[in-house]
Amino acid sequence: MISTNQFKNGTHIEVEGTVFKIVEFQHVKPGKGGAFVRSKLKRVTDGAVIDKTFRAGEKFRPIRTETRTMQFLYTDGSEAHFMDMETYDQLTIPEDEVSGALNWVLPSQEIELLYVDGKPADVQVPSAVELSVAETEPGVKGDTASGGGDKPATLESGVTVRVPLFVNVGDRVRVDTRSGAYVARA
Repeated sequence: MISTNQFKNGTHIEVEGTVFKIVEFQHVKPGKGGAFVRSKLKRVTDGAVIDKTFRAGEKFRPIRTETRTMQFLYTDGSEAHFMDMETYDQLTIPEDEVSGALNWVLPSQEIELLYVDGKPADVQVPSAVELSVAETEPGVKGDTASGGGDKPATLESGVTVRVPLFVNVGDRVRVDTRSGAYVARA
């Protein structure tokens, strides 16, 4: 069993028969009354994020998770296709379950696929990725009074992010996958 004082971001637990991933948590010790834990939990089945409060010391069944290296092959509009790099077996996951993570992955790229209790559940992407800019308008000198500003840019994976005016088509940029924000030119 796992207790609330053993919570870590990314840990999977079972609450009332449903598997959740801990997105964030905070231990609260009010001056009056017992301690408790506020948490944001992401439901593994559909990705919904809920707020839940637990009493300090409450126990939960930990969920067995493992990651396997897979190659992302393609999406066909309804399912995402992957290939296991060790056995060369192919599997599919409904595209709507992993669409957020697939924004940052190119076809034939190797990824880590998270298995929860033996079933494929989520694509794990790094916190930041480097992608090429496929399309953006040229930045014109003098567009802003302060020298800052940004413009939309479509990356090679198809996702659109805001980038500074000096970024051009063909440049490689580093993007934070959690927020979708431009970090730096690569």
